[in-house]
Amino acid sequence: MDRCDECRFDYYGFARTEIPDRLRASAADHVERLTETPAAFLCERPLPGWSALEYGCHVRDVLLVQAGRIDLARREDSPEFVPMGRDQRAVDDRYNDQDPSVVAGQLSGAADALAGLLASLDDAGWARTGVYSYPERELRDVDWIARHTLHELTHHLADVDRVLLTTLES
Repeated sequence: MDRCDECRFDYYGFARTEIPDRLRASAADHVERLTETPAAFLCERPLPGWSALEYGCHVRDVLLVQAGRIDLARREDSPEFVPMGRDQRAVDDRYNDQDPSVVAGQLSGAADALAGLLASLDDAGWARTGVYSYPERELRDVDWIARHTLHELTHHLADVDRVLLTTLES
């Protein structure tokens, strides 16, 4: 996958050196939605799928999981990454009951940590691999994992905006 037809994210339309700053900027956009939208609106589900708060929790967890995967790829040769169980995690961790301001702080911290990890990598670090299960089981390098993570943040920001717009219009 090099481009998302839905959100138009182009995986290779920018230099890898831009990824840490882009991650931080996209995370800041998510934090803005979580901190500047009234909490009652963040928990609404006007469309099938998640609320804006649930997306915020998911993005936070994506950042944490991806940092763990990249760290594992740095330590082991081609590890198999366990799927994060996103839908079950949302239920088990009661995403929609979490405090938006706490989630915002955690999301920002997770983005900073992942961006810092990526900024510390040399060429060999970016080339490390692991077996990734999405969109199909395939050996992926850290470069792709980082780009895919940025895609997740970008794509879900559009989802959050759609949910919030529909909530505010109803």
